[in-house]
This record gives sequence, structure tokens and C-alpha cells, in this order.
Amino acid sequence: MSLNPPQPPLAWNHTAEDITRLTNELIAENRAKQDEVGALAPKDCNFASVFVALANADARFNAGLEPLAFYQNVSPSKELRDSSNAAEALARQFGIESSMRLDVYQAKVAAQKNLKESGDWDKLLPEEQRLVDKMILDGTRAGLALPEEERTQLTALKKELSQVCLDFNKNFNEENGVITFTEEELKGVPKDVLSGYTKRVEGSKEVYDVTYKTPDFIPIFKFAENPETRRRTQEGYDSRLAVNVPILGKALDLRRQIAKILGYETWADYITEEKMVKSGKGVDDFLNDLEVKLRPIGIKNREVLLALKKQEHEAKGLPFDGEFYIWDYRYYDRKYVEESLDLDDSLVKEYFPVSVVVPTILSIYQNLLGVRFEEIQGTTWHPEVQQFAVWEKDAKDESGFVGYCYLDLFPREAKYSHAAVWPLVPGYELSDGKRNYPIAAMVANLAKPTPDKPALMRHDDVVTFFHEMGHIFHELLSRTKFSRFHGTSVALDFGEAPSQMLENWCWEPKVLEQMSSHYETQKPLSPELIEKIVKSRYVNVGLFYLRQLFFAKFDLKVHTDKESADYTYLWNTLREKVSLLKGLTHTPGQGSFGHITGGYDAGYYGYTYSLVFAADMYATIFKADPLDPARGQRYRDKILRVGSSRDETDSLEDFLGRPPNSDAFLKELFGTLPSSNL
Repeated sequence: MSLNPPQPPLAWNHTAEDITRLTNELIAENRAKQDEVGALAPKDCNFASVFVALANADARFNAGLEPLAFYQNVSPSKELRDSSNAAEALARQFGIESSMRLDVYQAKVAAQKNLKESGDWDKLLPEEQRLVDKMILDGTRAGLALPEEERTQLTALKKELSQVCLDFNKNFNEENGVITFTEEELKGVPKDVLSGYTKRVEGSKEVYDVTYKTPDFIPIFKFAENPETRRRTQEGYDSRLAVNVPILGKALDLRRQIAKILGYETWADYITEEKMVKSGKGVDDFLNDLEVKLRPIGIKNREVLLALKKQEHEAKGLPFDGEFYIWDYRYYDRKYVEESLDLDDSLVKEYFPVSVVVPTILSIYQNLLGVRFEEIQGTTWHPEVQQFAVWEKDAKDESGFVGYCYLDLFPREAKYSHAAVWPLVPGYELSDGKRNYPIAAMVANLAKPTPDKPALMRHDDVVTFFHEMGHIFHELLSRTKFSRFHGTSVALDFGEAPSQMLENWCWEPKVLEQMSSHYETQKPLSPELIEKIVKSRYVNVGLFYLRQLFFAKFDLKVHTDKESADYTYLWNTLREKVSLLKGLTHTPGQGSFGHITGGYDAGYYGYTYSLVFAADMYATIFKADPLDPARGQRYRDKILRVGSSRDETDSLEDFLGRPPNSDAFLKELFGTLPSSNL
């Protein structure tokens, strides 16, 4: 039965001029509402006239703006991308002006005072009280309690910081460099990967151009036998965004100035105040505690892989200097898995054709969470994009509508080069009691078909896809009154936990069997191959997590240091110290650390921090029966549905039936429970 959604899908037929015009209209409408609220007499300030009015205006603004700002990440048209980037810059500048409006802040304070004195505060729902508290805190954190001179200075610094971050991200998205090799230099790289590279003649020889997109360069790190090829790829990859080095330095300098004016010891303290960890010191303690536990395991991992390298270099007559380099890690990690588990990454990939895996994963989620996807036709930003209307599984009428979802899965020039989910339109309650339904998009860069084989996914890609679909469902299945609390708007150091928990399905034997189908024979993975994949999960886990800790420690250090530093030197020395992997030259890898300007500043630790919660949720609720719809419903009700409309700790305790702890995480990593401050 085909039902008509109560809300149309988005139109993707904008011109560059449309984007500019619509952005200016959205800003004008939102500014008018702020003017109206700011002009209220104190006695007329109440929950509806101030907090609801502003919340509804912000919801309309964000629902209109996000799709326009999204074009810069995915549109094949440079004109649209540039217009989209400029629109986001305009909106950010307006956002900073809005956050610094003293008249609006004073209206909020007056409304809160009236609510408390009249007794109406106690009549508010918990989510409504949370809205008041958060909106008041916004003003305090923006610096509105400061003298006018400092407020003016803050506004200017915030605007400059916003533009600097946009410039960094634009360079990141537009990067289109290549590195060139002969076929001999690419020896070991699978033929189906080679056939996907651009081949051309240079002088008298044939060469291959390799981009810095994941499907192109990762196979070189994993398979290229020539260490010089891997070294050149690593150094090229790390240097590809050297243009961003001064931009990052400027962003960090501006953040230090802003934190100082606001009265925070460091930018990390400012950022973490609203997170579960609460302070920069809390992050530092967490990372140091985990590093102490992981380092002995990482050293053992490194010794084993270094012995493999020595053995191979001696057999091939290659010089061996006793060092283990960054570009050795993925190569010998793969060889170790192949030799110790007899597990061939290229063979496993043949069981995961995109055409089978994507619909199967959608099917698994639909059954677990009680929804159904209906592919629909309509305008999108690129012909390869799939568009879905999402409904409750047993929907009989439009009340069972959930929202819309887009999948943009394959690489192309000037497209965002990793995997991520964009919340395009939030879900929230409209003033007439009806709902505005959520819309979200997943952007990924899976391998395309080659002349030899269909589009195939490495098991890593399958895990990533499962993870990102977790974010999609966090967006779609949240149901809050206010858009501010919708979906993935939770504290950043909890935000990854739901999706990280769902990665566990990719290591469950019955799920692996269900979503695998060899591209030639259509047979699923054998029990023997599945057992090897599961065993490979925690192979070299020390080196894997030490690499994650390096990123987190770099992010924390640059946001806690009081003075500027040589960040290229810091990047390279800290990487060697923490991740135990050596480089030969100092490359400006920080220029491609997009998280630091993309909303994860002083927040990268959250990827590891939230793993503690992910492991606890999975072990406690799902491990016994991962595909049980009743457990899926519990997850919907207690984690996804509430978004950030209540404290994340309350949601976790409600879901688990007790306060969260780190036992499952430590057992997962170490097999035992070492003493812990985690």
C-alpha cells in the first residue's frame, strides 16, 4: 500500500542566485522575530512570547538554511558550491550577531524571572524547562554578561573565526590532488583497484594517477609492496592541504583570545563545559589513563609487525633500518592478519557487493527498529543519489510517516571525501500541533564498479556504512517538541555512542552471513571465513587505538596551550610519541585534520570516550539477541526518541537500568578488567 507523505521532499533545483536570495530572506525573517522579542516590555516576557517564539523562529531558519549550505559538500557545480559556501558564511555571521544581542538576552532573563515568580515554571514540561535553561546558558556562554567593549571585541573575533573555519573546510572539500605511479611501482595493488585509476601516457611510459580519495589511496597503504610507493603516498596525503596550515594557526589563535575574554582557562574548558566530560582536565585524565593501558599492547603489536617487516625485507633484499614507519602500519597489519588468520582482505571484499550490502543493511535496520524504506523519485543534487520516504512498519495513514533520507554513496570530484551524515531538516512540533518531519542525508565514498568487477565494499566500508546509518536513524526516529533537542544534537562525547554500538552488528556471525553474497556465486561467507573476520577485530588493537589517541591528544593540546606553536612539528613529534609510528620528514598533516574546524574542536576525544557507552549498551542490552525487535524498540524509545531533550546520563540509565560503567569497554579491548579511572 502506497501512502502519501504529509510533507513533501526537498526540491534540489536551486540556482546560485536562489541560494543567496533565500538565505537573505531567512536571515531577514529571523532577525525580525528577534527584534520583536527584544522590544518586549519585561512584564510581557513569558514562555510563549520569548522562548517558544525564538525556538520556532530558529527551527524555521535551520530547516531552510541547512539544505542550502549542504550544496557545498556535494554539488557537481562549482557555482552552486561557491554560493552555498557564501550562504553558510552569511548565516554564521548572522548567528554570531544573534548570539550577541543583549536585548534578546534581557527578554529571556525577564521571562525566566516571570516564570519563577508567577509559579508557571512548575507547570512547564521537563523539555520546556530544559529549553529555558539552555537558552539562558547560551547568553552566558556568549559573553552577554560582559561590558559592552568586550562584547564588541568578542563579536568581531567570533566572526573572523567563523570565516577562517569555512575557508579551511572549503579547501578540504575542493582538494583534488593526485600522485602518479608506474605499474611497477604499484606492484601488489589488486588489479580491480588498478583498473579504477586514471591511466595515461607520460613520455614513453604508462602511468596511473591516484587521488587522495579513500578507495584510491587505502589500497596502496595496504597492498603496495614497494615501501617507497607507500612512503610517497603517505607524505603526499599528509601534505595535500598544506594551504590550511596558516588557516589552522589563525583559528587556534582566535579561539585562545575568545576563551580568555569569556573567562575560561582554555578553549578546551569552554567547549567541554557542556559535554559529559565537563572539563579539559577530564579529557586529559581520560586520554592519559587509556594511553597507559594501551601502550604496552601497542609496543607488542609493533614488535610483531616489525619482525614481519624484517623478514620480508631480508627475503626481498631490501634495506632494513630497524624502524617501523607510518606507511608500514596498514601494510604489515594486513599481512599479519593474512598470515596469522589466513584472512585475505581482497577475498572478503568479493562477498560485499554494494548492490547487495546496502539494501540488506537497510533491511536489518528496518526489522530491528520497526520502520520501512520506500524509494521515491524526485529531484536530487546528483543522478546517483537515492531518495527514500521512511514510514513506521505498520503505517496505515500519514500519521505513520517518519521522514526522508538520502544516500549519496560514491566518490566524485569536489565532493566531501569521507563518510558523514548531514541533518538537513530537524523534526519538531509546529505551532498548530502538527509535526515538521526530519530529513537527513548520508554522504559516503564507496568504491565504484571497475571494468573487472562490480562495486565492492571492504569489511571496513561495511562497518562505516552501518555506523553512518546509525546517525541517520538517530535523526529520523527522534521525536522532540523543540528542534534544538532533535536527533544527534546530544552532547558530542555521547553523540557517536549510538552509531558505535551498532557497529557491533558487523561482527555478529548471523548478520555477516545475512549481508554477504559473493559477486559471482551469490554464496554467503562461509562459517570459517566469518570466524576469521570476527577474530581479526581486535588484532593489533593497541596500535589502532594509540593512533586515535594521537588525534585526540593533538586536538586537546592545541586547545589547551596558552601560546602558539609550530603545529607541524607538534603533529609529527606527538604522532611518533603516541602512535609509536615513525616518519622521515615533518609533513603538515594538521592541514587535513578537518574535525578541528568542523565542529569537533577539543572534541575528538569523544570518539573514544563514547565507545565506553557504546560497549556498555551493546553488552547489556543487545548482545544476547542483536536482531530482536523488542530490544530495538527499547533503543528507539529510550535513546533515539528523546534526542537531547533530557540529560544524556539520564537516557543511558533509563536504557541500561543502571548507571553506565566502563567494564564492557575494557573487557572488549583487553579481555580482562584492568584497574581503571575511565
